[in-house]
Amino acid sequence: MTGIALRSALGLMDIPFSFWTIIVGHATFCIVVVYNNVLARFRRTSWSLVEASMDLGANGLQTFRHIILPNIATALLAGGMLAFALSFDEVIVTTFTAGQQSTLPIWIFSQLTRPRDRPVTNVVAFFVVLITTIPILLAYRFTQQSELSEQTSK
Repeated sequence: MTGIALRSALGLMDIPFSFWTIIVGHATFCIVVVYNNVLARFRRTSWSLVEASMDLGANGLQTFRHIILPNIATALLAGGMLAFALSFDEVIVTTFTAGQQSTLPIWIFSQLTRPRDRPVTNVVAFFVVLITTIPILLAYRFTQQSELSEQTSK
């Protein structure tokens, strides 16, 4: 649905399909992953630290830089890594927003439907799985480490 909606919206606005429409399409569905991670971290954040920072004379930017950003940094990193992993192998949104561009997901999909060089396709598919698995595992590890550090500090 996202791919069709983006294709329709970009077509209505007479925006030519290019590399930038692919980026907009992927950002549209990947921002939700980062948002959910950061929102979950915000809900677990102790707001007494923010209040103490403001009571001690810090302005909003200083409070954000020294209190809020360190608390949500791992959530931002984990969300970004998960978004990369989701975006890297997304075929549907890429197909609808690419126009005449040829991207890796489109190339792999065309190789799977009409194989011309199966060994090369298998190697590329293996690396895609590897490249998308590593960020997910790292994001999980960062999230677990930050939860452990929060529990030990309480």
